[in-house]
Amino acid sequence: MAERKIFAGPRVRRIRNGLGLTQTAMAEALEISPSYLNLIERNQRPLTVQLLLKLASVYKVDLDELQGEAGGSTSQLREVFADPLLSGELPGDQELIEVAEAAPNAASGIIKLYRAYREQAARLSDLADLLAREGHETSLSGARLPIDEVCEVFERRPNYFARLDEAAETFHAGLGLSPGDDLAVALKAWLRSTHGVVVRALPVQTMPSLRRRYDRHSMRLFLSERLSPFDQLREVAMEVVLLALGEDVQAELEALELSSGEARRIARFELARYTAHALMMPYGAFLSAAIRARYDIDVLRARFNVSFEQAANRLTMLQRPGAAGVPFFMMEIDNAGNRFRRAGATGFPQAKFGGACPKLNVHSAFAQPGQVLVEQVEMPDGSAFLTLSRTLEGPQASFGERIRRTALLIGCDASSREDVAYAAALPDRTVAPVAIGPACRLCERSGCLARAEPPLTRPLGLDEMVTGLSAFDFQ
Repeated sequence: MAERKIFAGPRVRRIRNGLGLTQTAMAEALEISPSYLNLIERNQRPLTVQLLLKLASVYKVDLDELQGEAGGSTSQLREVFADPLLSGELPGDQELIEVAEAAPNAASGIIKLYRAYREQAARLSDLADLLAREGHETSLSGARLPIDEVCEVFERRPNYFARLDEAAETFHAGLGLSPGDDLAVALKAWLRSTHGVVVRALPVQTMPSLRRRYDRHSMRLFLSERLSPFDQLREVAMEVVLLALGEDVQAELEALELSSGEARRIARFELARYTAHALMMPYGAFLSAAIRARYDIDVLRARFNVSFEQAANRLTMLQRPGAAGVPFFMMEIDNAGNRFRRAGATGFPQAKFGGACPKLNVHSAFAQPGQVLVEQVEMPDGSAFLTLSRTLEGPQASFGERIRRTALLIGCDASSREDVAYAAALPDRTVAPVAIGPACRLCERSGCLARAEPPLTRPLGLDEMVTGLSAFDFQ
């Protein structure tokens, strides 16, 4: 025991500083010279057993504090420097011990920083998957399904196809309709007279799992009775589009440059759906009515005898050069939060708006079916949007049958709010907008009660002594 040497200079210095003593004062109390105490504090001289007993006697110091390691810092620092990135930096543990003893707060900071680095590294696979889903090039993007490719193409480009809109407008004008004429009757008459196609609605029991079916042998187009009159009209219009405007649809399809036959078939259906809307609501007439009605969707749906979803969808298409409307975007979700349709007049604003924030009123729409919910929201970067949400009427279900219900969010930049009728439902400008984010994993708003996931960009759990409002709060 008498021969044991202990180097604990930084701990002796902490004791002295904690007592507010100079080296001279402590040296006198320990009956050693100030220069010898200075060497001890610099770990150039050991603490003998006699000096340890003197420290314990004079200053009531716990001997275990002087002889033991600095808490668990040394072992944790050992883990940090065992990382492949740092494994060649230190030849042994002596420097780790010195860091842990001389600067325990700095050692704690290094450990916290390394823990954050490991948490970030563990999230990289999640981030790569997120980027792949949003259309960015990553190593995972090659695993996309054809439907994913089509969705990315349509979401990233403006929801306006000039050739299809012009062709549909020309075809509609050629029908020679007078005010008050029924478009559905005119389209069915055109199908029968031009192609010999007869349209019939079939009961659910006869066609339980299909919306439509075209029988080439009997030249009949069968529609399910589950569909509303508005959806039946769209199915008829799509058939007309594929027969009368097929070349225009094919030209736009080739311009999309999709990678597979399945992706092209899916896109062809989406382009036919787009053109059907353009046929039901011709561009010039619809834009004029939209401006006069200040983009009131219920007014427009009554004017053109279409559904709320169809009129709202058409609002995102009004971007003809020289005759453009307010640039709206839309997103459709189900009550589980799955997003399966997104589009915008200038492309869906994924970077600025996101659309995955649980605070958006589109999630509240399911509790108030049929009601239009209006609010102004603000992103962390200060960009603001006017949004309105409403549930949609899907296919008619039989008693006891459970089907997916959806809700639609329509939005535009807040700078256009004075052109839109729904701005009247907003509180005055002194009331702060709803603070949202692009998605929980990309949002750095702290203290958010609605947070559902931790952010990829910030580490969690760095201080077990502090708990935030959310289980996923971060430092």
